[in-house]
Amino acid sequence: MSRKKKKWMKFRHRVITEIVRWPMYFYSRWKYGVTIERFKGQTGRQYLILLNHQTVFDQFFVGLAFKGPLYYLATEDIFSNGWVSTLIRYLVAPIPIKKQATDVAAVINCMRVVKEGGSIALAPEGNRTYSGKTEYINPAIVPLVKKMKLPVALFRIEGGYGVQPRWSDTIRKGKMRAYVSRVIEPEEYSELTNEAVYSLICEGLNVNEGSVRGRFLDRKSAEYIERAMYVCPYCGLSVLESSGDIVRCTGCDRRIRYLPTKELEGVGFEFAFRFMTEWYDYQCDFVNQLDLSPYVEKPLYQDSARLSEVIVYQKKNILRQEARITLYGDRIIVDEGSERELRFPFEEISAVSVLGRNKLNIYHDKRIYQLKGDKRFNALKYVNIYYRSKNIDRGDGKGKFLGL
Repeated sequence: MSRKKKKWMKFRHRVITEIVRWPMYFYSRWKYGVTIERFKGQTGRQYLILLNHQTVFDQFFVGLAFKGPLYYLATEDIFSNGWVSTLIRYLVAPIPIKKQATDVAAVINCMRVVKEGGSIALAPEGNRTYSGKTEYINPAIVPLVKKMKLPVALFRIEGGYGVQPRWSDTIRKGKMRAYVSRVIEPEEYSELTNEAVYSLICEGLNVNEGSVRGRFLDRKSAEYIERAMYVCPYCGLSVLESSGDIVRCTGCDRRIRYLPTKELEGVGFEFAFRFMTEWYDYQCDFVNQLDLSPYVEKPLYQDSARLSEVIVYQKKNILRQEARITLYGDRIIVDEGSERELRFPFEEISAVSVLGRNKLNIYHDKRIYQLKGDKRFNALKYVNIYYRSKNIDRGDGKGKFLGL
C-alpha cells in the first residue's frame, strides 16, 4: 500500500506569517524607506505573483502586500546551508529550483501548492539587477503561467536599486515603493499567444532606475561597484577599485563619483555616462563584441577565492580556503600549474551563475562548484565571458544574452 504524500502547505506557515508580519512591516519601513501598498483585490483568491528583483528583502515586501502565506521559488543555494536551510524549510517551505537549469521538479512542486490552495511568488529575472534596470526574463515563464491557470499579479518594486544596489554592502537612506501594478486574469492570457503574454509580463515588470528620482544618502555610495563593473569606457577590460563615493579605474587612473541622485560624475573630467544603467549597457555591448581568441593563450583575469562543492539541498563542502582562479576565453582554471589544478573548459560546463554579491557557481559534470571571493571579487565577468564564448560557439556571434 502506497504512503500518502505529505501536504506542502502547513498550518504553521500561516501562523508564522502572521507573527512576523508587523515586526517585518516596521523594520521594512525603517530600514528600506519602502511604502508597501496592500493588495486589495485578493479576496481569498490564489495568485501567481511575479516580481522584479531589486533588493535582498523583496520577498518580504511581497509578503506584506498579500494576506496569508506565500510560497516562493528559491535557488538551491538557499537549501545547501545545513541546519539553516532545514529551519527555513520548516518555517516557510520555499520551493527549490535549480538556477540556470530546467527544473521539472520545481514545476511539479508548484502544481502541488496550487492544488492545495496556495499562492506562489517568484522573480522571473532569476537575478537581482546589477544596473537598476530589470534583467532578462526567460520566456519559459509563459508556459508555467498557463499551466498554473492562476490570475497573475505583477508586483513592481521601484527605488530599490537606489536604496540597496546589488553590488553594495550598505542600505542607503531613500524612498521605495512596492505594489501590484496589474493583474492578468486567466481568461485574458488564455486567449493570447505566448509572445503576447511574455510582452505583458515584461512591460509590467520593467523598471529602469536610470533617472533622478529622489536622493539616496550613504557615505560609501560607490563602494564595491567593482563587483558589477569591469569594463572602462576609456581602456576596455580593466580592474576597478572603490572607496567612499569614488570608484577608480586602475588602468587609466580616472575617478568617478557616485552621487546621491544615482548619477555618475567624473572627477576632473566629463564621464561618458550619467547613470549605471548606461555604463552597464556599454559593458554588455563591449563583451558582446569581444574577440576571445587572443585570450585562449593569455588570461583575461586572475582572482583568489574559496572553493567549495555544493551538495544540492544539503550542504557545502569547502575544498580550498584560498584558491587561485584564472579566467581564459574558453575555460576557467583553479590553481593552474599546481598538483591540485582543476580545469573547467567551457564546452564541458552546463552553466555558470552568479549568486548574491560575490559568489560564482560552476555546473560541471553533474557537480556544482562554488567560488566565493573577497569583498571586491567580481563574479559577473566569469558569467559574461562564459556566455559570450557559448554564443560564438553556437555561431551566434551577435547574441546578446550574457547570463543575466
